[in-house]
Amino acid sequence: MKKILFIILIISINILSFAQLKQSNISSMPGAFSRMGFGARGIGMGNAFLAVTEGSVVAYYNPAVSVFQEGNSFQTSYTFLSLDRSLNFLSFTRRFDLGGKKEKAAGISVGIINSGVGKIGEYDGNGNKTGDLSTSENQIFLALGKRFSDHFALGIETKFYYYKLYQDIKANGLGVDLGLLYHINEQWNVAVAITDINSSYKWDSSTLYGQDGTNVTEKFPVLKKIGVSYYNKEAGLLASLEFESSNGETNIIRAGAEYNLIENLYLRAGVDQFNLSNSDFLPKPAAGFSYAKDFGGVLIGVDYAFMIEQYSPEDRHVVGLNVNF
Repeated sequence: MKKILFIILIISINILSFAQLKQSNISSMPGAFSRMGFGARGIGMGNAFLAVTEGSVVAYYNPAVSVFQEGNSFQTSYTFLSLDRSLNFLSFTRRFDLGGKKEKAAGISVGIINSGVGKIGEYDGNGNKTGDLSTSENQIFLALGKRFSDHFALGIETKFYYYKLYQDIKANGLGVDLGLLYHINEQWNVAVAITDINSSYKWDSSTLYGQDGTNVTEKFPVLKKIGVSYYNKEAGLLASLEFESSNGETNIIRAGAEYNLIENLYLRAGVDQFNLSNSDFLPKPAAGFSYAKDFGGVLIGVDYAFMIEQYSPEDRHVVGLNVNF
């Protein structure tokens, strides 16, 4: 009988060990909000947006793409998330044709990502609720791009991070993104980027705990990306594929597509976070659409995206407004 119980115990331990989800270092690294994507269009295509130059673009994905923007693009989005989380986006992108030539164009893109968690219960030592707390985590970016020929463009982006955690506990940091895009022809693009170079949070808790406080630096994961996009104007089809590697033990594949069903109506689908290094790191399928209407030379569009969040009680919904003028 004891032998049988011992065998059952060993089997149970093995089952539990196999059932435990494998973790990647990136899960405990800072800046997760800044890796969730930007806006309804990008998220609807699974964030496979590194090499995309058609339509409204944003330097969040690649600082080199602003030189391909047609007109002035203003984008804003609001995300519906569970667990009292918030995630909002705002950006403006413009191209400048130096000397009247597109092949010598420069571009600028500025934007803000705002995220946070609200309704966090605050309790005293007796377990009585004394109020609600909230956190706020933000990124402000400025990107400059330059096109050196019909085919080749470079970009650099500076990012300022600000995190308000609790009372006087705050952190900030600066980071840099570098991007390159090669426009092979009217259908194919290839792009590479390195993001969050030197990004980190520097914490100082002495403002709250005095001499018992500590100074801590948390470094963001550095992401290295390579991607390709295909655009067929006659078929109304845009497709994109990219690979991302990080020092947070991830090797991720993203893929997405956009189809122009009728004039100014676009359908999208994609998948994000397909991690080749960790099968427990579940992929995030996504879908969405956009519809735009011209008002006297000003194109106003409404964007929507849906993305599955497997470990959340509800999935992600993104609603956005896109103005091109």
